[in-house]
Amino acid sequence: MSRSYVDAEKYFSPDYASARRRFRSAAERAGARLTALELSVRGPSNEPLAIDLAWLGAGRAKRVLLHISGVHGVEGFAGSAIQARLLERKFPLPADGALVLVHCVNPAGMAWLRRTNENNVDLNRNFLAHPGEYRGAPDGYAELHPLYNPSGPARADFFRLRLGLLMLRRGVKKMQQAGAEGQYEYPEGLFYGGQGLEEGPRLLLALLKKKLAPARRICAIDVHTGLGAFADEIVILERNQGGPFQQYLQPLYGARLDNTTPERAQVYHVRGGIESGVPRLFPDCYVDWLTQEFGTVSGLRVLSALRAENRAVRERPLPPGHPIKLALKACFAPADSRWKTSILEKGESLTERAARYLFGA
Repeated sequence: MSRSYVDAEKYFSPDYASARRRFRSAAERAGARLTALELSVRGPSNEPLAIDLAWLGAGRAKRVLLHISGVHGVEGFAGSAIQARLLERKFPLPADGALVLVHCVNPAGMAWLRRTNENNVDLNRNFLAHPGEYRGAPDGYAELHPLYNPSGPARADFFRLRLGLLMLRRGVKKMQQAGAEGQYEYPEGLFYGGQGLEEGPRLLLALLKKKLAPARRICAIDVHTGLGAFADEIVILERNQGGPFQQYLQPLYGARLDNTTPERAQVYHVRGGIESGVPRLFPDCYVDWLTQEFGTVSGLRVLSALRAENRAVRERPLPPGHPIKLALKACFAPADSRWKTSILEKGESLTERAARYLFGA
């Protein structure tokens, strides 16, 4: 067993409960102040589910480095591992600075190995500004719906062929955007954004609004997996495009640095993402926001696994150890030691660079 593999396994957890214990223990050893936002739902072994927040540095910080994991449940293993590693570091924080780690925004999804939460809501489509916005679907989603969300027991249905033909007819980019942007018409479907703010996001926004109120600058990193080539990294600048943070990052990341400008973006844009929900709380604060994406397997394999898991769960609840669940986890948290080591190194590197940018360290 190589040293890199041992090091990676020190930070990666096999399940949500282990990840939560690891995070809280690391936070306590680091002297962080811990807050737990316990949800009303429970995990597969009837364990409590909570969003945990660890705070290092000034209590009323003017500059905050915010690190977020697990918005998409089963994607949370990578972000949780990065956070456990960060908590072992001695970040040089200025007198007015803080490092704030939000562990697993979607604990139900991580515990049950789902990308969505307990209500099949994609939380990165749930942070809308007004109740009236929770309606509608992108142009083209109605055509994708029967392909993405078939009913009845699993059977051969030529999904990939039918999807390919539809994309050729309607346009690949257009249909990719329609499928992933976020929809509010099909509660049983993929990429469903809900009918209102879910419990977890509501509790988290209320806490952040209170705790981060003194901040005048926030730099956030939100960790995701499942987009891009195996172990590759895409860093998406969600806000202040063309500003000082992009100028700082561009020489370091080159083509790996993306933004959400439609004519040049490598990725689709979403409705109701956390990158819009949190900054709305702080109209007088300058917020830079990065989404850090780590590639795993092909996009078609990811979509097929999401489709299969959602189809099966609509028939009956499945335990996390079910093969369909484990296949989904493999798409977002590969067991490969090279992947794990790469994610830890890149996650730590981006956080260090964001800290230098924000704190001038």
